[in-house]
Amino acid sequence: MKQYFITGTDTEVGKTYVTAQLLSAGGRLGKNTLGYKPVAAGCERVNDEWVNEDALALHTASSMDVSLDIINPIRLIPPIAPHIAAQEAGIVLDEPSIVAGLNAQQALRPDLLLMEGAGGWRLPLSNDLFMSDVVAHLNLPVILVVGMKLGCLNHALLTAESIVSSGLTLAGWIANDVSGCMSRYDENVNTLKRAMPAPLLGEIPFENAPDEGMLAAIIDKLC
Repeated sequence: MKQYFITGTDTEVGKTYVTAQLLSAGGRLGKNTLGYKPVAAGCERVNDEWVNEDALALHTASSMDVSLDIINPIRLIPPIAPHIAAQEAGIVLDEPSIVAGLNAQQALRPDLLLMEGAGGWRLPLSNDLFMSDVVAHLNLPVILVVGMKLGCLNHALLTAESIVSSGLTLAGWIANDVSGCMSRYDENVNTLKRAMPAPLLGEIPFENAPDEGMLAAIIDKLC
């Protein structure tokens, strides 16, 4: 079993889309894949249950048939910072709860388990706990999704620096073209290829299906 934590340079940079693409690609290659979104904020009522759109995407993309509760055990209704939503709901976001959900997935023995964070790397879970602390304690290798837009160089390099300084392995980064109109896109990708302390795993185009060969190559590297 291979497992990774997927984070991003910010919120709305395509973490869920990239994670779902990797889970689906792994499934097409005959792998048993599972996505894990431990904490999700922003839910809608669907068939008498609260459903988060990102968690549903991971549920659909996972090749193993499990309940949505296995994919996303902690759901917070308002689309705001999770620690604030949890405080308002009287819910404690703690490491044991997140680890328990991961243990439940590990017991199913998937070939590839992708745990996706919320927001960026230093996501607060409470006043004194960050998601990055949980990932560090679990010692999970990290994949960084870089939303290719103005400012991404700083965000990507600072995030990579924080991941490495936590003693974790940055397995690689994925360039996600979030707009299709970034000025000097290629030059920015090349700058990151030179400066990042981990390899570029692949590039996700804007509003076009990713190349199957590229996805297969990523899965081969990860598994």
